[in-house]
Amino acid sequence: QVQLVESGGGRVQPGGSLLLSCATSGFTFSDYYMYWLRQAPGKGLEWVSRITPAGRIAGYLDSVRGRFTASRDNSKNTLYLQMNRLTSDDTAVYYCAKGDPSGPRGSGTLVTVSS
Repeated sequence: QVQLVESGGGRVQPGGSLLLSCATSGFTFSDYYMYWLRQAPGKGLEWVSRITPAGRIAGYLDSVRGRFTASRDNSKNTLYLQMNRLTSDDTAVYYCAKGDPSGPRGSGTLVTVSS
């Protein structure tokens, strides 16, 4: 069955960096667009990044463009999100999703940006 497992979250100070990973199984990873999504406390789910099957970036949320970099390693069936210059507004549970923002996703990893 399709499985997506996010990791790499944690607590970081403003201005810091984190690298999130999404390990996948149960489908042909290299065939699918992949998404990073996030949900901040008390807010709805929002789309953060989209990456093509070949690894080209197909878009970022305006507020993260220039600070976040999505990438993928199709040989490892893994999606990444490098997050730099984090701010308190980036505090959220981060999810990866298969194929579509409303597609299957993992249980998420919590990122807390706080001093």
